[in-house]
Amino acid sequence: MSEYLPGLEGVPATQSNISDLDGTRGILTYRGYRIVDLALHSTFEETSLLLLDGHLPTYAQLEEFDQQLRSNRIVKYNVREIMKYLPATGHPMEMLQTAVASLGMFYQGDECLTGGSQCSDLNYVHNMSVKIIARMATIVAMWEHVRNGYDPYAPRKELNYAENLLYMFSGEDPDPFMARIMDASLILHAEHTINASTFAALVAGSTLASPFLVIAAAIGTLAGPLHGGANQRVVEMLEEIGRPENVKAWLDEKLASKARIWGMGHREYKVKDPRATILQKLMHELMEHRGGNMGPMFETALALEEACEEKLAPKGVYANVDFYSGILYKEMGIPPDQFTSIFAIARSAGWLAHWREQLGDNRIFRPTQVYTGQSERDYVPISER
Repeated sequence: MSEYLPGLEGVPATQSNISDLDGTRGILTYRGYRIVDLALHSTFEETSLLLLDGHLPTYAQLEEFDQQLRSNRIVKYNVREIMKYLPATGHPMEMLQTAVASLGMFYQGDECLTGGSQCSDLNYVHNMSVKIIARMATIVAMWEHVRNGYDPYAPRKELNYAENLLYMFSGEDPDPFMARIMDASLILHAEHTINASTFAALVAGSTLASPFLVIAAAIGTLAGPLHGGANQRVVEMLEEIGRPENVKAWLDEKLASKARIWGMGHREYKVKDPRATILQKLMHELMEHRGGNMGPMFETALALEEACEEKLAPKGVYANVDFYSGILYKEMGIPPDQFTSIFAIARSAGWLAHWREQLGDNRIFRPTQVYTGQSERDYVPISER
């Protein structure tokens, strides 16, 4: 193929059996299981193992995996010391990329990837995946305290993944209802076919780089506002609007100036993102859980989505996963600049599933280009220019 397609839109970059989506019908599946069913019935631990191994685990398999995650949450003090010397004003995603990349220096184990041949040791791949998924949440939560000048809370083995994440942020026993919402949110963000950050993981993985560097590459890609950073922008946008009655005038002004409406539209979906539908339902459940007591941001979001449907639905533009996820995280007490880090925690499961798949039939990525520069010409000495 010699035709240049910006953004490689529509160009198959790999073969995968991990996830699939139908953008016309608004269906997303992990290993063939609908995301709606997983968000309702599964857990992040089970969904992660499903993504990694390709099938729903037995009780014994899930119990073993869960215990492995709990046993690998602690990180060495060296990582905490590195974090202490990072600027407190730096973005959490920059911290996360730095910290994850550093893990390979403290947790050796890339011997399976040396020698120029692909790794077929599934125990190695599984163990490295466990170490990374377990420690992602720890590092993100640690930063919330380190950047404010405090020692972080130690992880607790008796809590599940979502509960421990919320505990490490607040230092308080998490509300079981909020923990279940966090668990569902992690499931919804765990995987989404070959997006920008997953492709970055594939490219890095194809070179046989260590899994820590593979995930660091994916984190750097996810950090961009056109990818994972959009949910933070949604909250900032809703704060700018203020109240539901301001929505229509604000939207008309933004559309007239061709400004981006954050959380609206998706390259793959021609209908509403199924993950957005689930998150919106969770918001309603949270409102009921609180006796109808919710801040104005949710009502503003509902009004904005309704106004956007009127204006943008004819163009196939609907709410995506970022539209409601940030609001939920804010209700959990998570600072907006940490929203993308939560996204990265969840997506680490999908990234590692693709890393494993890439190693199974590896070939280094080496795309071509369409050259548009000068034709061959003679060098001119500087004295003659």
